[in-house]
Amino acid sequence: MELLFVFLTGALGVFFALFLMQQILGKDTGSEAMRRISDAIKDGAEAFLARQNKTIVTLAIALAALIYILYAFVRTPTTHDVASPVSLALWTTLSFVLGAASSGLSGYIGMWVSIRTNIRTAAAAQKSLNDALQVALRGGAISGFFVVTLSLLGVAGLFATIDALGVVKSPAQIPLLIAGYGFGASFVALFAQLGGGIYTKAADVGADLVGKVEAGIPEDDPRNPAVIADLVGDNVGDCAGRGADLFESTAAENIGAMILAATLYASNQQTFQANNIGLLGVVLFPLIAAGVGLIASLIGVMIVRASDAEDPMNALNRGYYVTMAGGLLGFFFASQWLLGAFWLNFFLCGVVGILTSLAFVYVTQYYTEYRYRPVLSIVESSRTGPATNVISGIAVGLESSAMPILTISIAIIASYYLGAASGLQHAGLFGTAVATMGMLVTAAYILAMDNFGPITDNAGGIVEMSEQPDEIRVKTDKLDAVGNTTKALTKGYAVGSAALAAFLLFSAYLDELRNYGLNLEAVNLNKPEVFIGGMLGAMLVFVFSALAMRAVGNAAQGVIVEVRRQFAVLKRDGDGSVIFTPDFKPDYRACVDLVTSSALKQMVLPGTLVVAMPIVTGVVFKAVYQVGGSHPSGATGAEVVAGLLMIGTIVGIMVALFLNNAGGAWDNAKKYVETEPRDKAANTGKGSDKHKAAVVGDTVGDPFKDTAGPSLHVLIKLLSTITLVLAPLFI
Repeated sequence: MELLFVFLTGALGVFFALFLMQQILGKDTGSEAMRRISDAIKDGAEAFLARQNKTIVTLAIALAALIYILYAFVRTPTTHDVASPVSLALWTTLSFVLGAASSGLSGYIGMWVSIRTNIRTAAAAQKSLNDALQVALRGGAISGFFVVTLSLLGVAGLFATIDALGVVKSPAQIPLLIAGYGFGASFVALFAQLGGGIYTKAADVGADLVGKVEAGIPEDDPRNPAVIADLVGDNVGDCAGRGADLFESTAAENIGAMILAATLYASNQQTFQANNIGLLGVVLFPLIAAGVGLIASLIGVMIVRASDAEDPMNALNRGYYVTMAGGLLGFFFASQWLLGAFWLNFFLCGVVGILTSLAFVYVTQYYTEYRYRPVLSIVESSRTGPATNVISGIAVGLESSAMPILTISIAIIASYYLGAASGLQHAGLFGTAVATMGMLVTAAYILAMDNFGPITDNAGGIVEMSEQPDEIRVKTDKLDAVGNTTKALTKGYAVGSAALAAFLLFSAYLDELRNYGLNLEAVNLNKPEVFIGGMLGAMLVFVFSALAMRAVGNAAQGVIVEVRRQFAVLKRDGDGSVIFTPDFKPDYRACVDLVTSSALKQMVLPGTLVVAMPIVTGVVFKAVYQVGGSHPSGATGAEVVAGLLMIGTIVGIMVALFLNNAGGAWDNAKKYVETEPRDKAANTGKGSDKHKAAVVGDTVGDPFKDTAGPSLHVLIKLLSTITLVLAPLFI
């Protein structure tokens, strides 16, 4: 019955996404000029993703082979194994491959939908703001529902297959075999987010610095040779990258929660049986929670509408609140159905998770919207130049880490004690897992809002480049400004869910060690090897961030040189602005090709570093432990990796919050200055020195918020899934 419900909700998600796709693809595609711009974006995005996927497939095949060899031939079998070495190797590798393929498909769907929705949003803006709003949100929802459904059906399908084949003695052991699914999803998501993030920000930085600051032309001006590459970047970074990212979030967290659920059932088997609570109901509870979230998100998407006079953000918020309310109601019924007499405590854990996601939305809004003090302080600092703008933005970013950490701390402690108060043994950790599920119950709607941002950004670019009337650009600008906010909110949501999930997956890692015979009750940082592991985890966060931002800088330098080369044939006026001649034809393809090759080349090193660090650390310190025998500390390789995971996760969350919020604040500070009337005497508006300072700050923040920051919260979960899958190798 439980599996049937999961498959039925998954099928509903697929049918709804197909319904939306048919609806969106039937919309008007505008004028010939608009289609010409849209086709150029589509060609660039598809070419990049095709080349990126070839690189990722090569790396994934190599890693899949390594996993099989390590499990089947290198690792020493133990009496605690849930299956034979060959079965463990086969199913772990197969799960990895399926997770990687599904994650790649999620990213492709996100890109495919967005490059077809952007022009339809631009055309809908000719009719009304509400038409454009609904097209953009429902286009984003296609990706959101496909991604969450793929995760749901993938995990449930693997579970059902292994159960039917009788590979393990009990269904409670199945999550250990399918943990590779989350690893494969995280592996692909890191490279998709990293490669797309390098591409989008290199193109954006190059286009802004030469176009806005040096040449004095507007954003998305068709005379800028880097503008098509910039618009392509929105799709391959924000849509494809985030699609893979949220897929791996739901997949990894579902599996981690299922592992803890299996342990909970094993610890309370007699109590559950006495209350007529079945094993499948407890283990599949995370998947059923995701299923009710799909239904709630469906309702939320369909009720969104706004008048031309209304702030579109209010309409999106209404949809989010309806989704939250539906998620709460679904959690209520799912808890009563599956957890019997213990339903209330775990329902309240789900409420904690849902409220945590709402808190993250408000906190991120406060630090990144220009209605509030943090962004306005950056605007004010822009009066005195780029240096004070950058200092102010860094201060806002550092400050912004406090409230989210307090929110996460309250959520973890509240859900842990609610779970423990249920009267079940070892239920505290499962309480935190349920809170994580509560936070993910709105994932489909959140991804719809996230894709809304790049879709409306592209729509504005198409309107600008095809020289549509000003009143249409006013509508798309309004949606684009809202899109900047939704992108910032969804990044905050992603970091928050990653933080809760990190605790969940860390607990699942310790739980898996116990399943393989190592009872690691605590991670002792007083042991020198474990302390070193912690420092390596912290170091990894900073080195990875440096490599990601350096990659953006290197690629952007190439774009800047290319755009300057094309502008070199033109004359300049007294203030340095370029004087364009009617016969000037920008070469868009040169910039697209340049950024594509640079992004793909430079994503390999940081991505490989993340995968290699925990594996090498675990294997090396396992060897040290075995060779040392009775050395003083007695730290196993598994405990050293636990230290790496623990400290790396904490530092990664803090740095990701700083990068995401600082970048979002800089971006909206620039947007605020651009809305000011142009007044040379007051130094306000587009083209002023204040505006140029704000553009520089936004440019500094670009790799923060769209490359290093989003990639870091994927890194956090990739570290967790690597250690979860390869835990037996470190013992």
